[in-house]
Amino acid sequence: MTSPHLPNDRVPDDRQWGAFTESGPWALDRSNIGWMPLVDGLRSAARAEVPALTTPRRLPPGARVVTVARQIGGAIVPWFAKKKRGRYTDPADSRADVSRRLRHAVETLGPTYIKLGQIISSGEGLFPAELVEQFKLCRDQVPAEPFSTVRVTVEQDLGARIEDVFEWFDEKALAAASIAQVHAARLRTGEDVVVKVQRPNVASLVRKDLTVMAWIAPHLVGRIPIAALANPPALVELFAETIVEELDFRLEAANMLDVAAMLRDLNQDGYVVPRPHPRLVTRRVLVMERVSGFNFDDVAGMKDAGIDTEGVIRTGMIAFMEGAMIHGIFHGDLHGGNLFVLPDGRTALLDFGIVARLSNERRLAFLRLMLSATTNDITGQMAALRDLGALPRDTDLAAVIRDLRLDQATIDPTTLTGEQMVAEVQRVVKALLGYGARLPKELMLYVKNMVFLDGAISRLAPDLDILAEVANISMTFAQRHGERLGRELGVDPNAVQFDMSSVKASLGLEADVDRMTYKELQARRDLIQKRMREHVTR
Repeated sequence: MTSPHLPNDRVPDDRQWGAFTESGPWALDRSNIGWMPLVDGLRSAARAEVPALTTPRRLPPGARVVTVARQIGGAIVPWFAKKKRGRYTDPADSRADVSRRLRHAVETLGPTYIKLGQIISSGEGLFPAELVEQFKLCRDQVPAEPFSTVRVTVEQDLGARIEDVFEWFDEKALAAASIAQVHAARLRTGEDVVVKVQRPNVASLVRKDLTVMAWIAPHLVGRIPIAALANPPALVELFAETIVEELDFRLEAANMLDVAAMLRDLNQDGYVVPRPHPRLVTRRVLVMERVSGFNFDDVAGMKDAGIDTEGVIRTGMIAFMEGAMIHGIFHGDLHGGNLFVLPDGRTALLDFGIVARLSNERRLAFLRLMLSATTNDITGQMAALRDLGALPRDTDLAAVIRDLRLDQATIDPTTLTGEQMVAEVQRVVKALLGYGARLPKELMLYVKNMVFLDGAISRLAPDLDILAEVANISMTFAQRHGERLGRELGVDPNAVQFDMSSVKASLGLEADVDRMTYKELQARRDLIQKRMREHVTR
């Protein structure tokens, strides 16, 4: 095998176009990557498959429906019976028990449902804390496949014995998740790598499960407010689009290159992307550069190493927003297991199975949403949400603003009782449903990532002044991209006046509040949630 290895004292040429490490094990020449010419066709084929998988059938799709119902029912029914008999003295114990039962059911059902659990695990603030904590165990604590199985997959896809390609190959997995597991290894040519290996038969099982989900999803519409707003059929479609592409690692490798190129174009030096191997990437095997660093939750380790954890968060927020709004592309599955903080404070992005790609129309809608939010243009925000697909095209925006009382002074929710807060939530949800509101696919991924970053702030930068940071990010964005904003949105960037009123309103703050640390914001949220829980459980 020919080695693409470069001497460590030479800066790889690929850093001119991609956000890669300085001393890579090889340099990537985009015109000479073995698997690259196949990517466009593979991506088109994967997208073409989605409608067939997500179109609901008239009849239940086979015995898999029975299996799923048995496992989920087996988790929920005993819990419900205990709850009815008053066996739980504390609501938190009830939530913890059902969350644990659901996690066991998910793990039993296999890769597709484990992946769903992983997505829920990133939804701190969107889902009950107990459910999030249980499903975090689905990230990298899923039982690994035996090495004998891994060997067969690697040798079949690479067309050679493991010993002919690798100097050594760790038989114990570094981590194991729903679709694949990863192993440390060293190539015969001397490069330290990580090898991602797909689980056997996962592709056929995922496709069966998607047909089951597509059959169930329409029955959830309108049954509960949260499910209606989340748009279950769209959730299934989004899930299908992402997981079908995840089943071919050549698409993931191409995503790595696209995100690396986007970060370099934006001069985002705070992020690096591991290099995929230019030859050793197949449908089920992905060999990539090995990077190491601090776990994203290892705050003490980072601080001991002198890393500015507030800077890590700041870079993440700016890069994520810029990727979506300037290039229409962003990593769609941020969570602690997909991020390493390097000793120099940069962050390595991992696992590119889910990468969101916005059409130009939706990218511009995101831009308008950001601009409207920072200038307190309520009508502009509603129009941008409509253009993103959150509201029907013919929606009367003035009526929405009036019914949601967005044109009225902000009410501090901490001044309300639990009963008043629950009533207000129900009023807003009812109004949104009346207008046919839905959470579109791209917005789902964006919100999920924002929720993750919100939770990361609580660990890495609890004393960060949220209001000052939002203002700083807005100004940075305007300075870097003001000319483009003017050209694409038809506005004069010099005439834009930033107004923090809508930002404060979204946080439930009065207009005269000038400073709010994340720690203080979280205390407010905890108080609000406590009052609402106490009212609901009375």
